[in-house]
Amino acid sequence: MRVRLGMLALVVLAFGVAAGCGGGDSGTSGGTGGSSQSNISGSISVMGIWSGPEQKAFQKVLDGFTEENPNVSVKYTSAGDELPTVLATAVEGGNPPTVAFVSQPGLIGDFVKKGAVKPIDYAKPDVLENLGQSAVDIGSVDGKLYGVLYKAANKSLVWYNVQAFTDAGVQAPTTWDEYIKNGETIKASGLPAYSIGVDVGWPITDIFENIYLSQAGPENYDKLSKHEIPWTDQTVKDALTTMAQVLSDSDNIVGGTDGALQTDFPTSATNVLTDPAKGAEIMEGDFVPGSVTTDLKPVEGYNVFPFPQVGDTANLIVGGGDIAITFEDNPAVQAFMKYLTTTKAAQIWAEQGGFAFEPPGETHTLVVPEGCEEMVTLFQVNGALVYVEQDGTAIGYDDVFTRLEGTRRHYESAGVDPGYLDTLIR
Repeated sequence: MRVRLGMLALVVLAFGVAAGCGGGDSGTSGGTGGSSQSNISGSISVMGIWSGPEQKAFQKVLDGFTEENPNVSVKYTSAGDELPTVLATAVEGGNPPTVAFVSQPGLIGDFVKKGAVKPIDYAKPDVLENLGQSAVDIGSVDGKLYGVLYKAANKSLVWYNVQAFTDAGVQAPTTWDEYIKNGETIKASGLPAYSIGVDVGWPITDIFENIYLSQAGPENYDKLSKHEIPWTDQTVKDALTTMAQVLSDSDNIVGGTDGALQTDFPTSATNVLTDPAKGAEIMEGDFVPGSVTTDLKPVEGYNVFPFPQVGDTANLIVGGGDIAITFEDNPAVQAFMKYLTTTKAAQIWAEQGGFAFEPPGETHTLVVPEGCEEMVTLFQVNGALVYVEQDGTAIGYDDVFTRLEGTRRHYESAGVDPGYLDTLIR
């Protein structure tokens, strides 16, 4: 099991968490975070990629901070997919936001070299205690802490419209060959299989990275990221050839190739998570449902499966994350950066759905309310559970397929016909 690009902790692709508790007052345990600093004042401008439903969820996180610090005003601006360009321009112009959430470690390194971003060693004890050593490593440049990892993502997923798959008579594939065959069958049913938005580069980059990681292997992936092998290497050519099986099938892409070039990511996701569907599936991360507004219900209306295996090695995951960096240093900023490491900052978003964060520290989104004598919690999970060590090394992996396989083995050992399991699957 390999994870690339900084998967920090247990990443749960949860559509929702429902909990019931009898007795006692509601609350949270596990170090819910920021202490009130009513004597702190100031203003903070925040820039991030989140828009739509994600922006609404993050605004609640910001509201949680201002509740604790009523004399601090916080204003959020969504730069969308153009964040790297917008932020770099703002920095060059001498007018950066107070805090920015970026997902490109290289961009952070560039800002450090320019002396634009401020170190946050004052938050290191909080990051270490609440998020773990791997978060310290991810947020550091040359041994100095500059960022707080706030949100991690699994980008090795494919989301699909259940009715579209049912109409075409296809099931979730496990291999790339099955995936391509499914695409042809879906097209024959009268619906484009693929919804792709590439008005910016990162969605197509995510597809390439998944293909390359699975086909060329993690060692070559690391070499390519470190420029130890050229982009003209045969492994790169092979991955591009594989990717062309989808991208060259223009009639099987919503809007065709030209349309995809004009389609933004939220629209490409909406194409799939709508009724009737405009496209059957989208290759993208665990944040897809949270990025759009949909009336479809999870599992019944839309579902997800792991990115199909291209090469010989299974269970490879491309990960990503949003790292908070700051361009100012004052008491209000310091309080905000520390707040981002807390259970409260993570749990507020988790309660909106589509987000769970369980790093190897004291911050948790899966908690039991104080005074709760008995609690029943239902987790509806679609996707992967990735378990990592304190240093970020992956040690385990679970998804619906591994659970089904484990159930089959249990049936066989108990003398029960494993075929019985098929009668329970819908």
